[in-house]
Amino acid sequence: MSEDEPMEGEKARAAAWFRQLRDEIVAAFEALEDSQPGEAPAGRFELRETRRGAEGEDGGGGLMSVMRGGRVFEKVGVNVSAVKGILGAPAIASMAARGVPGIEMDPRFWASGISLVAHPVNPHVPAVHMNTRMFWTPGAWWFGGGSDLNPALPYDEDTAHFHAVQEEALAPHGRDLYPRLKAWADEYFYIPHRGRARGVGGIFLDDHATGDWEADFALIQSIGRAFLPAWLPLAERRRETEWTEADREAQLVHRGLYAEYNLVYDRGTKFGLATSHDPDAVLMSLPPLAKWV
Repeated sequence: MSEDEPMEGEKARAAAWFRQLRDEIVAAFEALEDSQPGEAPAGRFELRETRRGAEGEDGGGGLMSVMRGGRVFEKVGVNVSAVKGILGAPAIASMAARGVPGIEMDPRFWASGISLVAHPVNPHVPAVHMNTRMFWTPGAWWFGGGSDLNPALPYDEDTAHFHAVQEEALAPHGRDLYPRLKAWADEYFYIPHRGRARGVGGIFLDDHATGDWEADFALIQSIGRAFLPAWLPLAERRRETEWTEADREAQLVHRGLYAEYNLVYDRGTKFGLATSHDPDAVLMSLPPLAKWV
């Protein structure tokens, strides 16, 4: 992509903000590790740069940040990326079917975002996912993402808190947004072959482009900023709850459900693998241990 292509400033701003959000979340998660009592050392993120494409190809890349074996987090990944290239035939067909203009004539793309999945140690602390992203082609641009809660052992008050924070974050952008994005999440994070949702929901949107880039960017920032106040209080509340082998069993089985969804249905996983991004970064979301009955 040449430097004189449109929206270079907007792309740079979006990518920088996703990186800033990543830095804030990583710092908050390591602080949570430090505040959890225990004999084991507090977890720390391991960092690795990622690249898209074959050797010598300028396809962009990102930063993969993964913590394993911590006091609070059995595994958590917080990845950011800014990638570019030429879309393959399946992606072109999918976007054309969704009405992306000009994609069949000019299949260049640029995409940036942050993706987070946390699998806690304690089965009473809910697993969680968050993603926000910007996508650009010569004929269109849009934002997408959301956040959803995936507890193995649900608590009604935790679910209510998570949703209340999302609703408050969306309110300045229109009172109709929360019920619409909640319904979208309920549909998107559904596992047809199991006939059930993978968790207790959240919010989700995709292909979001009103024509006002600043307003749409502000919305995606609000979604990203809502993550820590929505989830951190739940982790702080549940992290010292005593748990049993039955609780651990329920957690591992639920993780199997999560793995099924991400490998079979998740749009981001399919896109990352189809566009030759680092497979370890794409599959970061998978739990360290899971079980099927």
